[in-house]
Amino acid sequence: MPEDGKALRRGWTTGTCATAASRAAFQALLGIPIDDPAPVTLPNGSRPAFALAFCKNSSNFGRAGVVKDAGDDPDVTHGALIIATVRRGTPGSGVTFRAGRGVGTVTLPGLPLAVGEPAINPVPRQMICAAIEGVAASAHVPPDVIVEIGVENGEKLAERTMNGRLGIVGGLSILGTTGIVIPYSCASWIASIHRGIDIARAANLRHIAGSTGATSETAVRKLFGLPEQALIDMGDFVGGMLKYIASHPVDRVTIAGGFAKMTKLAQGRLDLHSKRNSVDFDWLADRFRQVGGDPASVTRVVSANTAMEVLEMAAAVGLPLAEHVAREAQATAKRALGRDDIRLDVAVFDRKGGLVALTDATDTTA
Repeated sequence: MPEDGKALRRGWTTGTCATAASRAAFQALLGIPIDDPAPVTLPNGSRPAFALAFCKNSSNFGRAGVVKDAGDDPDVTHGALIIATVRRGTPGSGVTFRAGRGVGTVTLPGLPLAVGEPAINPVPRQMICAAIEGVAASAHVPPDVIVEIGVENGEKLAERTMNGRLGIVGGLSILGTTGIVIPYSCASWIASIHRGIDIARAANLRHIAGSTGATSETAVRKLFGLPEQALIDMGDFVGGMLKYIASHPVDRVTIAGGFAKMTKLAQGRLDLHSKRNSVDFDWLADRFRQVGGDPASVTRVVSANTAMEVLEMAAAVGLPLAEHVAREAQATAKRALGRDDIRLDVAVFDRKGGLVALTDATDTTA
């Protein structure tokens, strides 16, 4: 991804660094040779390795640290020391997680973790479990351990994030879906969107799908049976994608994303990044009312923690909120595209890739 003639360097997520530290800490606990650098298997199957900042053990625990390298991304956790402490757990318990100093705890609903859980997201948990289980199998011991993840100065760093508003208290979240940090550069990302559209057109693909992230991309590909070259990683730049398609047309474009991102689009936002545009819960409450929500529920929407929490509220009482938001998102996108000869639809997915709403691509009234 070029930026001012220079290639931007990719980095590693906190989840990847926590996995490397956890693996080494478990080896230290077992008293077996410690791999330094510590290898990590990413979700895509690649296997990078990470130098340890330190590694030590006692009779009760193993502890190791890895310094996060975010590459050229302006990440608040770049250079942070990610620390894993591994202790023996109850026989048969498997891997359980705790929040160490600098890692937050979930206190409000609407996140992919239950209230009271340490803010260690699902994919990092899966990666850590796989690393622990791999070491356990090699050492012929059960993988029954307690993994505590901490971040040096994490409480202070968390003040520069959205964690407080999301109800994550006490520190940072351990994040990652691919294990890799892609440098966030508006110009270079939009340029990559343009190139993706060019490639699809050159391959004579008449239906393309722009997705906000990996989950929606996988889901929309499966939904329509699209080839890889038809998939556009638009990220938050739906406006940039649509502007280019207007002058480089295809027959059909699908915009795919999660409920929160599509809510922002429905509100008229063409840049979906959380730092520049946030969900308007007053707007969302009005739509909740329009689809049949009672006054008490509408009041709850205004003070909701996340858009996903609102979607779950609507689903619990059978209100078609997702469909309503999808249609308004479609209307925003159609206005931005400015072409009636290109079919456009919006697909909304949940966190697991389940389809919650799909508009009619032939609808010319949106």
